Amino acid sequence: MADSEKITINLNAVDLGKIDLLVQEGLYTNRTDFIRSAIRSQIDKHQIEVQQAVSRYSYQIGIIGYNKADLERYIANGEKIHTTVIGLLHLSSDITPELASEAIESVRVRGVFEASDAVKTALADRMK
Repeated sequence: MADSEKITINLNAVDLGKIDLLVQEGLYTNRTDFIRSAIRSQIDKHQIEVQQAVSRYSYQIGIIGYNKADLERYIANGEKIHTTVIGLLHLSSDITPELASEAIESVRVRGVFEASDAVKTALADRMK
């Protein structure tokens, strides 16, 4: 499982130049350091809204993982998984699309969803 996800952003030349100037002045070690710092600052600024949404939607926060045995246990108990995750949801490679379809009722991920392409396709209609 990855502990970070690569994203791409577009910035205009002036903003990029200002970031480079702050790096040159020693306030940040590089552009990535500045961008991570800016993102964390904005997340902190909106902490109340994040907590309200977590409560409203019953999100789990962190890294959540399921394997074949987990899903089989849910099925044996006559239960289905309704998962809402902020962070990373990992469905192991031993989970077949058929097993995922039978065991998982709904999936909502704000972050990264790791599963085989076949499992993601099988769950596409259940993803919010």
